Amino acid sequence: MGYLYALLGAVLFGLNGSVTKVLIEAGLSPSQVTLARVAGTAFISGIVLLFVNRGAFRIRLRLLPILALLGVVGIAMLQFSYAIAVTLLPVGIALLFEYTAVLMVALVAFFFFKERVKARLWVAIACVLVGLAVVAQVWTATLDGFGVVMALGAAVTLAFYFLLGERLVGRISPLAVVFWTMTSAAVFWLIFGDWWKLAPGALGAPVSLSGTFDSVVVPLWVPLLWNIAIGSFAPFLLSLLALKHLSATAVGIVASSEVVFAFVFAWIWLREGLGVLQLVGAAVVIVGIVLAQTARADKVVDPDLALTDGAGQPIR
Repeated sequence: MGYLYALLGAVLFGLNGSVTKVLIEAGLSPSQVTLARVAGTAFISGIVLLFVNRGAFRIRLRLLPILALLGVVGIAMLQFSYAIAVTLLPVGIALLFEYTAVLMVALVAFFFFKERVKARLWVAIACVLVGLAVVAQVWTATLDGFGVVMALGAAVTLAFYFLLGERLVGRISPLAVVFWTMTSAAVFWLIFGDWWKLAPGALGAPVSLSGTFDSVVVPLWVPLLWNIAIGSFAPFLLSLLALKHLSATAVGIVASSEVVFAFVFAWIWLREGLGVLQLVGAAVVIVGIVLAQTARADKVVDPDLALTDGAGQPIR
């Protein structure tokens, strides 16, 4: 069951990149999509906590600034930069660049926190760098430069999310951490976002699902609701369930399949294909990611679960 939960979470996270791209191409701005995701996830998390653990709402005042910082940098800016990246790059490639956060965390742990790391980390770094160079086809410069910058920005914020998040878990209920950080991210985008530019009735406007499903037209609120409930909250819940049955290492490795699912869904849905050489490069990157996730001696670097297990995985 643990592997099933982890795999389903990876599937939903992988699919959500395509959903995000459809929403932005339909006219929503990256900050509007991000606000909807974080506010919606905070709302659902809050409702769940009301029924299962009301005491989790009570936290020490001194932790509020830390939670707010994690929410703004590790969630608000992470999802914003990723949303921009997927509009300028193929979804799978954007996610590959974002997953370099795995290496960043291991390197910071080694150089700054003096943690012991396994020798495979250096092999992982070589795999990721070579693989990304092949995927990006640096000799032809075919990728959008700003898109790459934003994807790497997502990697930096994701690494921050993990490094700070793992120091909070164990002291606060994981779901409470999700609630408070998502709420902080929502407040940030309410202040600095452009939600007020959304035209009245825009959420009911018809939108094509694009690509293979171009003939399918639904109200805009349908993919937006999916993005919130199925693309954000549900995979978080599945990840939590997986951690009840598996070690963080096992969950982290299974979660890496998100990259594969992102490529598959973008290929089927958005018709975003890669050349044979790029597919080989992507495979090399994924191998590097899996190696890096087990490089820290006692902790698994798995960004999506960083707030839930103290050791483990693009909120994306």
